[in-house]
Amino acid sequence: MGSFRGHALPGTLFLLVGVWHLWSCLVRYVSNPKSYRVRVWHPVPGFNGKLKHLELYVIAVGAFIDMCIELLYSPHLTIFVNGVLNPRHMNDFEHSGMLLMFFIFGAVTLLSVKTSFLPLPEGALCLIAAAAFSSEYLLFYFHSTSHKGLEGYYHLLLVLLVGVCIASILAGTILPDSFPADLCSGAAIALQGLWFYQTAFVLYGPMMPEGCRLKGNDIVCRSTESETRGELLANFQLFGQVLGVLSLAVAFYWFAARRFGHSELQSLLMSEEEGLD
Repeated sequence: MGSFRGHALPGTLFLLVGVWHLWSCLVRYVSNPKSYRVRVWHPVPGFNGKLKHLELYVIAVGAFIDMCIELLYSPHLTIFVNGVLNPRHMNDFEHSGMLLMFFIFGAVTLLSVKTSFLPLPEGALCLIAAAAFSSEYLLFYFHSTSHKGLEGYYHLLLVLLVGVCIASILAGTILPDSFPADLCSGAAIALQGLWFYQTAFVLYGPMMPEGCRLKGNDIVCRSTESETRGELLANFQLFGQVLGVLSLAVAFYWFAARRFGHSELQSLLMSEEEGLD
């Protein structure tokens, strides 16, 4: 069982990074579509380069802080009991392991781009990012906390979104000039952040479906019909978020094309349309 803050904090990090990825890859594409390359991270322009690596610092520092909360604060520093890991907080230790992978990704990427100690190609960095999302996928799929009923359904949809993140990043690794793969990656990360928030508001906040309630550490519904209605509501919520992220991407593209669009963009799109005809 989780908590509102336990879902809102990682949701904020995923949402910020995902929206930034969406905007950045669209700006890079409209600026120079022919030389577009997939990037696993996107530098922040301006400010004399002082904020260039802000995204990587957000990932590394955010993951480290959240990892410390899960590993140290949540179990109240009682990590070992009778020589073994505290069985009452196994889910916190699992979360900290997942966050460690994202911290490693942020730290390794910073070392790669800022120093000469660990120069890695973009494809290798993409694989490290995919490994971090894979650890998240395995965590939620084989969680020691038994997610059942309505809670399990929300986490099942979360697992599907994590799977899309993995697939899109791997696609970008295999096809390093694929704009759709890069765009899908940003959208999937943003959707994952939104779904963390949705789960927090539904299971631990004011949006609990009628007929279901939080009882102790479990979500219980008074009937099968109430649970089914809650699952159908989850489907509708996910559809609304997908539609919202797609609308945001279209709005970003329209604005970026008007402000940063390269002269070759229109001719490239016209040539692609003629090829389809």
